[in-house]
Amino acid sequence: MAKIVIIGSGIAGLFAALRLADAGHTVTVITKQRPIDSSTNWAQGGIAAILDKTDGIGLESHIKDTLTSGDGLCDEQVVRSVIEESGERIRDLLNIGVQFETDENGEFHYAKEGGHSERRILHAKDATGKEIERALNDAASTHNNIILKPNTLAMDLIQREHQNPEKGIAGVWCLDQEKNSVFTEPADVLMLATGGVGQLWSQTTNPSVATGDGLAMAYRAGAAVQDLAFIQFHPTALAIDSDRPFLITEAVRGEGGVILDNQGFSLWQTDMKSQKDSFLLPHSYSFTLKHSPLGSMATRDIVARAIDQRLKETGENHVCLITSHLNQEHLVDHFPTVQERLDRHGLKLGRDPLPVSPAAHYIVGGLAVDEFGRPHSRESGKPLPHLYAIGEVACTGMHGANRLASNSLLEAVVYAARAANHIIGSEPESLDAPLPEWRADGLEDLTEHVSVANDREALTNTMSREVGIVRRFNRLHRAKRRLQLLSKEVDYIWRSALPSREIVELRNLILVGQLVTEDSLARQENRGLHFNTDLIQREEQ
Repeated sequence: MAKIVIIGSGIAGLFAALRLADAGHTVTVITKQRPIDSSTNWAQGGIAAILDKTDGIGLESHIKDTLTSGDGLCDEQVVRSVIEESGERIRDLLNIGVQFETDENGEFHYAKEGGHSERRILHAKDATGKEIERALNDAASTHNNIILKPNTLAMDLIQREHQNPEKGIAGVWCLDQEKNSVFTEPADVLMLATGGVGQLWSQTTNPSVATGDGLAMAYRAGAAVQDLAFIQFHPTALAIDSDRPFLITEAVRGEGGVILDNQGFSLWQTDMKSQKDSFLLPHSYSFTLKHSPLGSMATRDIVARAIDQRLKETGENHVCLITSHLNQEHLVDHFPTVQERLDRHGLKLGRDPLPVSPAAHYIVGGLAVDEFGRPHSRESGKPLPHLYAIGEVACTGMHGANRLASNSLLEAVVYAARAANHIIGSEPESLDAPLPEWRADGLEDLTEHVSVANDREALTNTMSREVGIVRRFNRLHRAKRRLQLLSKEVDYIWRSALPSREIVELRNLILVGQLVTEDSLARQENRGLHFNTDLIQREEQ
């Protein structure tokens, strides 16, 4: 049986680990904090799925919404295959022990989010990711064929033949953060399930682990990337100066929540008093209607840009999510995680305007992979042997230019199953030769590096100001120049420094930031999540 190493402990990594372990393979799961410290654990909304494979109307509706959200860049064959497979993967999750919300009759309760034309999102109130992570982690931690290595930081992939990507991957160098020592982890197959890159921006809904490690390691090892310009900013992150951004699930708007600016909110309040109509709904007062007839329920790219533009026009630092026209008891029951966070600040669903603004949330692009999750080589375009990438780190073609809400967990579990099945069916070849130690030729000369906190702040400030929701060519070029200087400085430190999480993450973030900026500069049309104001005039001509 093969030795499989999986880097990352979210839904993709753990689902694949369980399937591979059940087939008799030895699986080592490496994660740089605790297994639960993943983006999956933070996912509130849910997982979009059509359970009945014979429901042709439901399947076509989900496919259509996904293609519309992707703004013409989805791979329709991928979209169809993932959505048609969704029922089987949901049943897998149920068998593992995931408990989705049900109604009084024991039927699944479905939520609706922006871009969806109907209710099709399975959820566990507003802590779906946490529930999925609980079930997967419980199963993985008790499986005889799975070894969990927490507090272990993957630093770089090891090629089977040095500087020859076409020969594939043989393992990974890791930093044991408890012992502060580097070790070599061999692998017959290495799977990247490392999540996103939200920590590139000053404001993000992502956990601290989302630093693009897998994407950067694979790129350095010769893998191709795709569509990195498409960064999804979640429109409604709680905006409190004394607290980090906290995602307020799109399902709140699915239940009737409305986004208003201060002017719209004041006018709505005035009209209710003057008309003595306490049931006057706020929907028609939303500035988002100028950007889409769907208003607050438009896709995330549209709503985030609408908020960003409005904040620049008004000089305010947030708009408001209004829920006071909705049933408070229903909201608090359905969104306990959100309410728990609001309690910190004396705010209440169904009563108070909630201050919100966009925050970096999801990278739609990633490592370019095939139908089994195998990354392509930048040189030949062929799959890199012995390497797989699943979840947010990968770009499958499912999301196109803009991910439809709650499609990410579905894509992750579908591709985790496909990658695992492909490994099980291919009988990976082991490498008998011993692997090199990390920096074997100069380890004794390394020294403690200086603090790079200022460099990281400079990076996130640059990305936030120059490579944000709305872009311009001159700002992108400025970002490119600044990132080049940062890259040279950090590379100089890296060559002589003892490894630490601080320097490893910064090195990865800078590389990913450069790749995002380069892809943004190369695009000559506005599509989905990429919006360059300099291109508007060209498109109108």
